Amino acid sequence: MSMKEAMVYEKLEGTDIRCHLCNHNCLIKDRQKGICAVRENRNGVLYSLVYGKLISTNIDPIEKKPLFHFLPGSVSLSIATVGCNFRCKHCQNYEISQYPREREISIPGKDSTPEEVVHAAVQNRCKSISYTYTEPTIFFEFAYDCAKLAHEQGIKNVFVSNGYTGRDAVTLIAPFLDANNIDLKGSDTFYREVCGARLKPVQETIRLMKELGVWVEITTLVIPDLNDSDKDLTDIAEFISSVDPAMPWHVTQFYPTYKLLDKPRTPISTLRKAREIGYKAGLRYVYEGNVPGEGGESTYCPACKEMLIERFGYNISANLIKEGRCPKCNEMIEGIWTA
Repeated sequence: MSMKEAMVYEKLEGTDIRCHLCNHNCLIKDRQKGICAVRENRNGVLYSLVYGKLISTNIDPIEKKPLFHFLPGSVSLSIATVGCNFRCKHCQNYEISQYPREREISIPGKDSTPEEVVHAAVQNRCKSISYTYTEPTIFFEFAYDCAKLAHEQGIKNVFVSNGYTGRDAVTLIAPFLDANNIDLKGSDTFYREVCGARLKPVQETIRLMKELGVWVEITTLVIPDLNDSDKDLTDIAEFISSVDPAMPWHVTQFYPTYKLLDKPRTPISTLRKAREIGYKAGLRYVYEGNVPGEGGESTYCPACKEMLIERFGYNISANLIKEGRCPKCNEMIEGIWTA
């Protein structure tokens, strides 16, 4: 099951191929793999090595993605395979995201079919399936098959993504993708030095997802000395506002992990600064993440400032939104509130 011909690639001269699944657009020669290390050229045919090889399956609150304006209070079946097309020095799931690069052994994971995944979502009363933990683009074929089947069963689909999905792949998945939390990590320098990628393709993916009708929320993990300057945060906030001021922005506390053990936790004061910058840029909804109980997790009406959804961590203690509007002033609160 784990060997399946890949989607979104181009055959070149001889046995060379060009993968267009993500914006690395890897040139892959025979018996070689792409940057993600889970797509291999075998005699001029590109194969996914992770189709149905689930390394992680959990039931999560949708707020963990984080998605705050998408079916709040619901649970989502979350799945992942090993592999990633980024090399982030601060990856919290590096044991599985970087697994294929660091080991020359067979791909691990439990063999699963799309039918089994969707059945598990139905059995556990999950309103959505989230393709998460690692980058869902690298197990695109399996995610695509699951997403199509899920929609037939009335279950929504969520990507938690680095935003490096290629344009053709975005166009293919968008009809079956209901929401996408996309990381917008920092400047182009940050992307090149910390992640092994570039900024512009991420921005293009965010715009395209919105154009194609996918609900998008943005997360920025704020790392001291790397992307926490006023300019870094202002550039991110102004870009989001230029796409859609109603797109929620999650500014999240970093904690030392993987190759960035020398960096401290993000001060709460920095998250507060980021939130203020977001509002100044015209954003309607800005949230502080990884700091439960500090007051930046709840949803407020942009017009009258009434608290509409009260949160503590991933838990909701009150949700006053009625038919997508503030009950006090009738302001529209953008999001997907019903399944």
